[in-house]
Amino acid sequence: MSVSGTQSRGGVAASAHSKHIMLSSVVALAPAYTAPAPIMRTRTVAPVMETAADLELLAGKLNPKVGFYDPMGLVKMAKARGTEMETIGWLRHAEIKHGRVAMAAFVGFMVQSNGIYWPWALTTSGITHADISAAGGPADQWDALPTASKVQILCFVGFLEFWGETTGQGYVGGEKHYVYGGKPGAFPSFAPLKEKIGHPVLDLFDPFGFSKNKTPEQKERGLLIEINNGRLAQIGIFGFVCKSKGLIVPGMDGIDGIVPYSGEYMAPFTASDSSLPFVSDMIEKFPFTFGNMVPGLY
Repeated sequence: MSVSGTQSRGGVAASAHSKHIMLSSVVALAPAYTAPAPIMRTRTVAPVMETAADLELLAGKLNPKVGFYDPMGLVKMAKARGTEMETIGWLRHAEIKHGRVAMAAFVGFMVQSNGIYWPWALTTSGITHADISAAGGPADQWDALPTASKVQILCFVGFLEFWGETTGQGYVGGEKHYVYGGKPGAFPSFAPLKEKIGHPVLDLFDPFGFSKNKTPEQKERGLLIEINNGRLAQIGIFGFVCKSKGLIVPGMDGIDGIVPYSGEYMAPFTASDSSLPFVSDMIEKFPFTFGNMVPGLY
């Protein structure tokens, strides 16, 4: 269960952490002197460290009927350890990120379950997206992907995770890390990467700059909507997963488009990926380590 706190934020790519100001009011003292070039200085915005009171305030905005809900006592434990604000920053970032992933997964599950796919080939060897779609439901389609495709996807996700965690660590941009007062959910711009490779790269969030001119009120409302949608999407995608494994999910029992899946959701590689190191050993020695944890399911 995740918890939330207040913040005013317009988009993951919006740079609200640092403001750059040019001071250029140097005047020549006499006609014989030439005014020096303007001096560039930076003023760092003070970090915004959220507290339990901030979480309670935002919880009321997100869902007044539920309010602040922390059944595991994570905030209470953090306060006892003296890491209240750092822990809240971590929890806030985790919730927003998981919500975004869940929203993408929820939409992707519906698209794949309805047989929608790209019309062209997936690989140069002749495997098409239609071949992958014909494998079954979304999870079966993942299992049917060539090993190289799986590795590419996982490496890309790993790169995004690495790039996001470099925020405020002296590598990318000048923003604060979300644990140290930065904006939870903020993802750094790819601007430094653009300079290195000399090629335009769209930022992950708001690549076309649609949100940069929104008012603070619009940005705050957008964040509230995003958090609520992310929470609902997390419930939705887990409902799809449970239904595909034969479990009873109220409200989804009558949906015929959710194809049963006999594989292991928590095992990203199967026997077809045995060319990868350690995969064969994992399948042989730990076949039920991650999956089939429900007794009598099969």
